[in-house]
Amino acid sequence: MKADMNKQYLLISGKPILAHTIEAFERCEIISEIIIVIHHEDRKLFEECILPFGFSKITSVVDGGADRQASVYRGLQRIDPACEIIMVHDGARPFIHSNIITDSVNVAKKQGVACVGVPVKDTIKMVNSVKRVDKTLERSLLWAVQTPQVFKRDILIKAHEKAIEEGYRGTDDSVLAERLGIPVHMVMGSYSNIKITTIEDLAIAEAIVNR
Repeated sequence: MKADMNKQYLLISGKPILAHTIEAFERCEIISEIIIVIHHEDRKLFEECILPFGFSKITSVVDGGADRQASVYRGLQRIDPACEIIMVHDGARPFIHSNIITDSVNVAKKQGVACVGVPVKDTIKMVNSVKRVDKTLERSLLWAVQTPQVFKRDILIKAHEKAIEEGYRGTDDSVLAERLGIPVHMVMGSYSNIKITTIEDLAIAEAIVNR
């Protein structure tokens, strides 16, 4: 990957990855507004590469914080107070389907928290610092977590505020809800809903678009 450019602005079939991602939510009828959180140094890039697409559901573009968790919290401050359901999604996951978005929202409305993911296909082993296997985990119980992750508004805000209060840093938003003792319900995602992180991922993404 190009070290001098945020991966979300790299092109797939002539369009930035982030534009593909936004388009997926733009087309989904259940989505009413989109808040984009970006690195402050990428604002000009965003304006040049994304704004020309004219996405109508983008209501705010927010400078992110020191890490992912802080960035999400900043985005929360811009959401319409009337919004009851909040969805958090990685900008580098452009292949999310409308039916998965809708399913996850419906589950969150009923259960409070919904997390998209897929059952793992590989055997997962827990290893120590010298790469010795400590334990082989039961594959039938393991899911690979994706996004979107969907929450009732009050749950997500309370979860973030509690994490801030305790100085806790999580790797995703659902774990913040777990820390409050709130059950997280999994929603079946798609194995094509990849997060584009490596040059190999970019090649896979091109194949998905062109298949």
